[in-house]
Amino acid sequence: MALKGINAYKKGNLKQEIAQADPHKLTLMLMQGALDRMAYAKGCIERKEYAEKAQHIGRCTAILINLRDTLDLTNNAEVAENLFSLYDYMVQRLTDATVQNNLQIMDEVINLMLPIKTAWSQIPEEAKLDAYETQRQKRQAVV
Repeated sequence: MALKGINAYKKGNLKQEIAQADPHKLTLMLMQGALDRMAYAKGCIERKEYAEKAQHIGRCTAILINLRDTLDLTNNAEVAENLFSLYDYMVQRLTDATVQNNLQIMDEVINLMLPIKTAWSQIPEEAKLDAYETQRQKRQAVV
């Protein structure tokens, strides 16, 4: 019974964090969510809990597809295209891990995601503000 209360509290906190987060923070939260789901899926593979594994990998795949599909391919196109391909590869490898119940593939995807998340978390505040301003100006130019 107490676990339900804790989970409800966590969900409430997460909703509040999302509501207050800037785009950079949201992306960081998505990346962490993907890593968390991969870790849960690994545990499920080890315990032979295949239904739960599929749920975690499915959620992780959805996060990676969202990250891939929200890339701005017009701004710094080479980096964005490389990230697009990398996210696409990770989705394919997660599919392979699901079919094969393979922990090594899960580790491979985790090891691909970690440096991206680490680099994203180290973006200087000034660069974030510049990016937000550029996006704001692009939106105003369209209107």
